[in-house]
This record gives sequence, structure tokens and C-alpha cells, in this order.
Amino acid sequence: MSRQGGFTLLEVLVAFAILSITIVVAVQGFAQGLRLLKLSGDHQSAILIADQRAREVVMPKEGHENGTDGSYTWDRTIKELPTPELDVPGRAARWHVYQIDVQVAWGDGRRSVGVTTLRTVSDADEKEAARR
Repeated sequence: MSRQGGFTLLEVLVAFAILSITIVVAVQGFAQGLRLLKLSGDHQSAILIADQRAREVVMPKEGHENGTDGSYTWDRTIKELPTPELDVPGRAARWHVYQIDVQVAWGDGRRSVGVTTLRTVSDADEKEAARR
């Protein structure tokens, strides 16, 4: 009896199983990459909104505001910080420091980012803004 060259059924099944596992792992890897790409894009959009809401404050006043921008919700809080090192005893305060905190949430509020900045305003600028 002569034996013909070729693969047995068992060898074909093992090769097919290895190929199937490789394809499944590759597809899962691509799907995870796409999920991360979407999350990264959402995060970048939220940071841009937070930065825009912080920069649009020209003359800060203590308070709280909120709103929506597409599927994102934002909260902005402005508060004056105590600055004893800038105060001169016996004189009115010439400088005021405000903290502007913006939080942006999306995806049912499960994901959020925040931007916090400080703004220094002179007393003369505040008086000028109040006259307008």
C-alpha cells in the first residue's frame, strides 16, 4: 500500500480551529480600538466645551450657571478666593482673584471632565464694568 500525500481530517479541523480563534481575537481587537476612538473623541469634545465655557467669562462674578451643548451638559461655578497676601492693611483691596470651575458631563452623567482656572481682576476693572 502506498500512502498518498495530503492532510487528514483531524489536521484540517485543528487548522480551522486555530484560524477561527485568530479571526475572533483580531475582530475583538478592532472593535475595542473603535470604542476607544469614540471615547477619545467624546472626551476631546467635552474638554473643548469646558475650555470654551471657562474662556467666555470676561468679567467674573460669583455665581453658578449650567446648560447643555448637544449631548453634553456643563456646570460653571465662579467664586472669589481670599488673597490675604494681596491685601494692604488700611487700604481697600486692589486685586481680586476668582476661581472658574467648569464641569462637563456626557453619557448619562457617567463620564465627565473638568477645567479649573484662576482669573485676576483689578478693582478699577470691576468698577469700570459696573458702570457699563
